[in-house]
Amino acid sequence: MAQNSRDMKRKLYLETFGCQMNVLDSELVLGQLRAHGYESTEDRDRADVILFNTCSVREHAEQKVWSRLGELRPHKQQRPELVIGVIGCMAERDGTDLFRRYPHVDLLCGPGELDKLTQLVHNAVITGADRTRQVALMGSNTRRSATLAAAEDNLELLDLSRSISSEDDIAQAYVRITRGCNKFCSYCVVPYTRGPEVHRPPGNIIEEVKRLAQAGVREVTLLGQTVNHYHYRDGDGRQTTFAQLLYDIHEAVTELPRLRFVTSFPRDFTNEALQAMRDCSRICRYLHAPAQHGSDRILKAMNRGYTAGQYYDFVDRARGMMSDISIASDFIVGFPGETEEDFELTMEMVRRCRFKNSFIFKYSPRPGTVAIDRFADDVADADKRSRNNRLLAVQQEVSESINRQMIDRTVQVLVEGESKLVSRQAAAVGKVELGWQRRADESSAGETQMVGRTAGDQIVVFPAPRSLKGQLVEVRIVGAKNLTLFGKLQEVAVSV
Repeated sequence: MAQNSRDMKRKLYLETFGCQMNVLDSELVLGQLRAHGYESTEDRDRADVILFNTCSVREHAEQKVWSRLGELRPHKQQRPELVIGVIGCMAERDGTDLFRRYPHVDLLCGPGELDKLTQLVHNAVITGADRTRQVALMGSNTRRSATLAAAEDNLELLDLSRSISSEDDIAQAYVRITRGCNKFCSYCVVPYTRGPEVHRPPGNIIEEVKRLAQAGVREVTLLGQTVNHYHYRDGDGRQTTFAQLLYDIHEAVTELPRLRFVTSFPRDFTNEALQAMRDCSRICRYLHAPAQHGSDRILKAMNRGYTAGQYYDFVDRARGMMSDISIASDFIVGFPGETEEDFELTMEMVRRCRFKNSFIFKYSPRPGTVAIDRFADDVADADKRSRNNRLLAVQQEVSESINRQMIDRTVQVLVEGESKLVSRQAAAVGKVELGWQRRADESSAGETQMVGRTAGDQIVVFPAPRSLKGQLVEVRIVGAKNLTLFGKLQEVAVSV
């Protein structure tokens, strides 16, 4: 069957769960599959191939995948030729045990083997309903070590395979600079599913960022599980640190208006990297640096490698160099052994550090981690829920206070698209101030409520023409809630 015939293209449905790294992985494998004759669809029922790119960090994300796979069981019975695949961290962690729970799954591919995915899908498709299962996993630590060098080369080719043109109309893009993680936090499965840290050659990174900028991308986010660990030594002994990489990209890709990065590990964030953020005008003054807890005792049990005092020092150093820097964090409540006193220390950290926002999660034991074997899950679920809600309330107070300080300021906003924010939230700020009185005329004028982000990652909603999607504009802030700023578009888009 001719795969290159337009009428015979097989439909591919790909759903992504989890972090930005998974989003990038999905973009790359989707590009390769399209190049081999597959056509993406958002209608799962029309798909010939269904792939789920999965995450093992949070239980909630896994439950969604289990639910999706359960839903597909009757579809597979009706259409035996349908190809169902699980890729990403769940595939690597669960391995072939996943086939026993969901025998209608045809394909498994871990994040370290994604360069093989196109061949796996092709093999599954051409063999039809009688296919053998397709598997590509890094597997044991022994095999991991033996295949690491080859995996590095193949995954680098996957990153370099990305194609983009100005016709794609993409304003924001991710670029991976490191893969894997060496931290082994006791609650986290990532080092086991993505393997040890591997740092990409700086020349390849700069070239990728340049190609994206030349295609019209306005903002690039550098990605790594611990992005500030980046360190590359080439064959001549030349070393490139994370700080130097930031300087090099800023200097080499002058046509890129915005550069940002996630996620940072607080213990190892150097003054040199902070200076690069300060010195380079197009690097966003935004840090996502998970603290995870405010108690030294719990941080030690988590194997985070720093104390609360050291985290405070990191925040103070960042704000000492850049008074306008915006900082976000992550926290886990209800970790084994957490007392009310421990939790109060986390509340104090949120109040003192004044995070722009925090991603707050209840602890849930994750299979394959040290914590599930070493610690009893001894905090009652009712206490976890209560602490989660209390910490959220404190963070909301801090966020709203920070946002209210933005009122009457004019900020640069990258327009992401139409806002899904309901009008009653804007009404709480004031319809007249925000221009909501023009709503009845907006559809004819091509104007609606648009949403974008500041360089500090704050969400801004404002009336504007749809044609501004992907552009940098000036917006005056006229109202604020804890998660959202409301603004009025100024006269013209920013020229860069």
